Amino acid sequence: MPTPINLQLGWPSPRLFPREELALSTASSLSNLETVKQGLLYGPSLGHAPLRKSIASWLSSFYLPKSGPIPIERISISGGASQNLANILDVFSDPHITQRIWMVEPTYFLACTIFEDAGFSGKMRGVPENENGIDVKFLREELKAFTRQQEMHNGVLPPVKPPGSYDKIFKHILYLTPTFSNPSAKTMPTSVREEVLALAREFDILVVSDDVYEWLRWPADKSAPVDSKLAPIPPRLVDLDRATLGEDPWGNSISNGSFSKIIGPGVRVGWTEASTKMISRLSLNGATQSGGAPSQLTSTFIDPLLRTGALQKHIEEILIPTYRSRFHVLMSAIQNHLEPLGVKVTTGAPYTVAGKDEVLPAGGFFTYISFPESLPSADVIAKKAMEDYALKIAYGEMFVIRGDKSSLERSKSTFGRGARLCWAWHEEEEIEDGVRRLGELVKAMLTEATNS
Repeated sequence: MPTPINLQLGWPSPRLFPREELALSTASSLSNLETVKQGLLYGPSLGHAPLRKSIASWLSSFYLPKSGPIPIERISISGGASQNLANILDVFSDPHITQRIWMVEPTYFLACTIFEDAGFSGKMRGVPENENGIDVKFLREELKAFTRQQEMHNGVLPPVKPPGSYDKIFKHILYLTPTFSNPSAKTMPTSVREEVLALAREFDILVVSDDVYEWLRWPADKSAPVDSKLAPIPPRLVDLDRATLGEDPWGNSISNGSFSKIIGPGVRVGWTEASTKMISRLSLNGATQSGGAPSQLTSTFIDPLLRTGALQKHIEEILIPTYRSRFHVLMSAIQNHLEPLGVKVTTGAPYTVAGKDEVLPAGGFFTYISFPESLPSADVIAKKAMEDYALKIAYGEMFVIRGDKSSLERSKSTFGRGARLCWAWHEEEEIEDGVRRLGELVKAMLTEATNS
């Protein structure tokens, strides 16, 4: 039996963790009595103020938002993107008032459980992707049809949460990853993001963006110089929202950030960026009021990483070159072992930024492939890959919106016939070997289909 290879696992390689840098920043924090005192107490509800300031400065220099530097008041600390999503739902949703959870399909499948925990079982609906990352026309038509249906029945239930305690409950939630999406790797162009934001304002939607991959990007062209500049990305939804906020103090967009992909998942630290009104209310949820700021002690360790530039240097000198090289190994392996068999890479159309040249999506952790129609379903392929080749892949049906029958039906002719492959966990030789094994399996299954 060959050595197992897991191209499903969306985790960073342990050897890429910034261990030495984190050890130095931890020692620095623990040697300062005032910092230790702050770290070991409950902490302010918005989170460790020095880290909030460092994050605001870092994001400002990285994204260069048109509205100017990001003020600290727009930042709060979270316990990571998943914990933060649950926190957002605690504060800005109500199972009776919030009518639908819209999720771009294929979706990050583990998010479904978080929505179910918040009382939205049976209320999650899929929005298909197109080449630009989301079918906005489809979402608009679904929202219009749903609104008409609600008006006809006029059956509004009383809120689950006590009146007066929750200042803003949105009628809809839209969950997405606009840049290097998990699982499809697609990136939404600026024009599409503007359409999404306009729709959010029209239908009272809170758009929750998982913005966790933007730092990990590179030219899609393998021949580009090693020191070539990072490929530009469109402005975040939260930046577009801020620039056009008008008289609404709340806004319609939250950016959900995390250090999991660039430091390590175990640090359990992330951040939220949104309007100052939304940030202020988000920090007043019950768990934070009782237990204090999430990840307070670890926040004191991460702050020096950002403040000294050590994390930025680690991203630029270690993560990007390593992941870029692995990305190209994966794409070359797909070209050599899978594309001759009819397997295609389906990671979306190029996008443009500020009217400049088109940019091919290249970054994040994943790519997405589609299998030939003559093969069995992707779950069957994944099962055979595991049983016969010790190869684990994330098959398309895993990314269906849970409880949405129409999402399952659409998947049968779209993303359900494909698989997500990750380059972040394994070394280059294992990536190449894994794709080679998948090619052997696809070739054998095509031969069997032809002979049957």
